[in-house]
Amino acid sequence: MKPRTLYLILCVLGVVLPYWQFVPWLAENGTNFPLFFHQLFANRISAFFGMDVIVSAVTLMIFVRRERSHLSATARWLPLIAVLTVGVSLALPLFLYLRERRLDRTAIQAV
Repeated sequence: MKPRTLYLILCVLGVVLPYWQFVPWLAENGTNFPLFFHQLFANRISAFFGMDVIVSAVTLMIFVRRERSHLSATARWLPLIAVLTVGVSLALPLFLYLRERRLDRTAIQAV
């Protein structure tokens, strides 16, 4: 399987799996963000995962910004929008997919 295909599969999983948990919570609680953050940091284990994701998201956003010269104009913004709307689970495989696609195009043009 090509890396691009794998990254696309991971993009789908990166949307479906988190939203599978979030949509029912949203239906039950609405946009109650104080409750969201209270539950996110309700205990040390959930806080561990919350902090891990926050640091990973910030790191990914910085990395995408630094790599912008290797991406097309549209591809520069898509991972950043993805990290803000879904999270790292979509943004990272999407960035890697876009990067692979750009590398493949560059390799074809070099031949």
